[in-house]
Amino acid sequence: MTELATGLGMLGDDSLETVFARRPPEMTSVAPELWDRLEHAYGGGALGDQFRLAWSNGRAFLEASDGLRGRHPLSVEWKGSHRAPGDEVAPIDLRIDHVYLVSCKYASKIMINTSPFHLFERMLRGPQGTRNGDWYAEVAPAEYQALYSATLAAVGVPAAPEPSRLDARDRAGLAAALAGGWPDAVEEARRAFVRVVTAQTALRWRRQVTAASAEPLLWRLLRMGSAPYFLLGGTLDAPLRLRIATPWDWRQSFRLRRFAIEASSSAQPSVTWRAGVEDRHRGELCDVAGHVEVRWSHGRFGGNPEAKVYLDTPHRLVPGYFALS
Repeated sequence: MTELATGLGMLGDDSLETVFARRPPEMTSVAPELWDRLEHAYGGGALGDQFRLAWSNGRAFLEASDGLRGRHPLSVEWKGSHRAPGDEVAPIDLRIDHVYLVSCKYASKIMINTSPFHLFERMLRGPQGTRNGDWYAEVAPAEYQALYSATLAAVGVPAAPEPSRLDARDRAGLAAALAGGWPDAVEEARRAFVRVVTAQTALRWRRQVTAASAEPLLWRLLRMGSAPYFLLGGTLDAPLRLRIATPWDWRQSFRLRRFAIEASSSAQPSVTWRAGVEDRHRGELCDVAGHVEVRWSHGRFGGNPEAKVYLDTPHRLVPGYFALS
């Protein structure tokens, strides 16, 4: 809904009511039944703030000198829910006139959701590949097995003797049994598991980061690619309207001075990353920080772990994220 409403705001109509009435042909890839659902959602009123924010972001992009400069687009293509067929760095949702790329970020705080192997071993290079197995079994096999055994004993759910041998039904049963949280009886095993996974993940990732690879890794964490694009989202009080630089742009204005990875003392396996970036023109040094949570994809024991990358520094303070003028 927010992605489509953002695109509708770029068309120059006076209001959402006006643009809904004409179902603009410029908005391609939108089937009639989707128009019906969108109008129904807007007419219900419960999502009014989200519609207003997305619409205003689209209007801001239409008027921005960095954007459309008041020129009404001929086409606004919505990509919809999809898995990228290629190796795409930026999460693009809209393409305007086959040129302008726009990513919409309204509800999620996650920058990247990928496999731990892809992040910590392959440094986000290339497509995810095939080695996307169980990271927990890779870095903390003993602690993982101990937590698994203690959990089975605590909840009384019969399952395979090893976590890697769980089938879909076993995983669903365990996830349902643990929906209310970890049993008190497994707390010691859980803490040991989190501690070892966190330490080993930070160690393995740190070994991959060299003086030569740190800067490209930072670009990938910040979702910078070979083409510039725009990031629209945020909240009504703090709308997000940014132009995201390419690595070439970034190097014209900034240089990486340091990149650090540390184990986090979180309730689940988590590592932090922090980059010291110098502004070439002002000589100022700033920090860009984030963290990565390694957690099951579908609840406890509910699938292979995922690496969820978060940006902790406000977007507007990130070097290479330029506010729309």
